[in-house]
Amino acid sequence: MGPGRAGALGLVLGLLLGVLGGAASEPHSLRYFDIGVSDPSPGVPQFVAVGYVDGEAFTYYDSETRRTEPRVDWIAAHTDQQYWDSVTEILQGSEQIFRVGLDTLRERYNQSRGSHTWQRMYGCDVLEDGSISGFEQYGYEGRDFIALDKDTLTFTAADAGAQITKRKWEQEGTYAEKMKYYLENACIEWLRKYVSYGKDVLERRERPEVQVSGMEANKILTLSCRAHGFYPQPISISWLKDGVVQEQETQRGSTVPNSDGTYHAWATIDVLPGDRDKYQCRVEHASLPQPGLFSWEPQSNLIPIVAGVAVAVVAVIAALAGFAVWKSKQGKKGKGYNVAPGSEGGSNSSNAGMGLGVQAGAPGRFWGPNLSCPPMV
Repeated sequence: MGPGRAGALGLVLGLLLGVLGGAASEPHSLRYFDIGVSDPSPGVPQFVAVGYVDGEAFTYYDSETRRTEPRVDWIAAHTDQQYWDSVTEILQGSEQIFRVGLDTLRERYNQSRGSHTWQRMYGCDVLEDGSISGFEQYGYEGRDFIALDKDTLTFTAADAGAQITKRKWEQEGTYAEKMKYYLENACIEWLRKYVSYGKDVLERRERPEVQVSGMEANKILTLSCRAHGFYPQPISISWLKDGVVQEQETQRGSTVPNSDGTYHAWATIDVLPGDRDKYQCRVEHASLPQPGLFSWEPQSNLIPIVAGVAVAVVAVIAALAGFAVWKSKQGKKGKGYNVAPGSEGGSNSSNAGMGLGVQAGAPGRFWGPNLSCPPMV
């Protein structure tokens, strides 16, 4: 190959790689969680629906207030009263459907009256490569019940009781199609809107503070690696022995939110005390230019433990205080927010019974951010 052709090929490859590199984007997710309880206890609403963007709760509805309310400032600043009325109407309909569904399932499983739970989770994602995905699934009594396969427009049932629902929904025929359209179109459109509204918060980068500690008992040394105060939520914490990942030996906790909107996570491993110098904790996060490696320093072991306990106590206190302040503010705000000038968040609620909310005069352009659940179980 001559130098001219090699240079041209290099230029083409360079442009192609540039295009592919530019296609990569920040991953984002939109999730809705609905839960109904047949016999709620004091202080526990019979129905609750919460919306999350990138793991951060941004809308909240329950059967006691029967109103949808904002949980973050950026959604309140970019939406109007029509938006909140539309979502509220959809969720009031879902609340009634959940109540009927709970009675139906209790009879189907021949259960006595008492506390039973019916859950729904659905949402969509925009991935790093720009592709999209979506899902919907239901649970009963905390176990899998039925899930949508949007590619085949069918449902996967977890047991014989769910098979009845599967047959009903597939025979009715239109719900799966509507849900597929919602997940691949309206849900993605609203996710992108929400990300644009909260861009400064949702696309920020906060580095984790990492602490490594050790505790020896019965001739076993437990090494603990804790990452605190990071954002966004995805993080990888691994233990290495002589540079090799010890996946099977590592125990991990859930990534848990802090009161300030950041997260914390941990991973532990049990080792022989004499091998402690062979182990390192590796932390990978979007805020770090490259993975960080951290070792245990025995002489400073007490400080991280005390600091970790103090941080946990402060986080719990701050979370409780923050929730109290938030509830106080919501009580003062009344029914909602005034119209935000120039907002795109409003949607007509005339079709909210099916969660479509198509704006009059512009069919298919603005769809409601939520989709109500099917009217039968």
